[in-house]
Amino acid sequence: MRIIPVLDLKGGEVVRAQQGKRDRYRPIVTPLSQTSDVVAVTEGLRRLYPFPTFYIADLDAIEGGTPNSAALARLEAMAEPPELWVDAGFADEKTLSAALAEPWLCPVLGSESQQDDALLRRFSGHPDLILSLDFFDDRFRGPASFLDEPALWPQKVIVMTLAKVGSASGPDFTRLKAIKAKAGSRSVIAAGGVRNEADIRALSSLGIAAALVATSLHDGTLTPGHLATLGT
Repeated sequence: MRIIPVLDLKGGEVVRAQQGKRDRYRPIVTPLSQTSDVVAVTEGLRRLYPFPTFYIADLDAIEGGTPNSAALARLEAMAEPPELWVDAGFADEKTLSAALAEPWLCPVLGSESQQDDALLRRFSGHPDLILSLDFFDDRFRGPASFLDEPALWPQKVIVMTLAKVGSASGPDFTRLKAIKAKAGSRSVIAAGGVRNEADIRALSSLGIAAALVATSLHDGTLTPGHLATLGT
């Protein structure tokens, strides 16, 4: 069971996510770093555990603004650069193709950013593409075929329940179980609501491959001891 830390980027800084209400996101305050600088926060998280992979939500790019390219470049320039799973609102073939060409980046195709399923159909077979099925206020956001045709899914599928993000209310087990049942041999990744070690173990028992986690790392609920035991 992998634990993948989340870095939500806005205006070049790491911000604290709150249930998908992006207008309320503010620069993160965490005991793991003295600032909200992306490298400082990444280094702070790596003092808990040597995470090899981080998930990045480029909120500016997702909302149609200027991508946080400089912040990503700084992460790539670290002495031990992490693999980055990046949702930057990819919505056209040129941008997605360029991202897939980067050896250190796995682009996340967010369903909320898609007008149709053309990109998913075109690139679903690419080994580095990750699909995010995005749910807001218990409703799916994206083309219906994303849910109705699991044959379109790539090998990694994130189930993103935004109402759970930063809520400390527990993962969306019911939805995760339903998606897992449709996913076949694909890896299903949980996003939103992970509170503690018990939640991680419950997800693992469902066959969930990984969890995207932020709050429980920053508030100390998941300790270095837990992380070492869980074998992330």
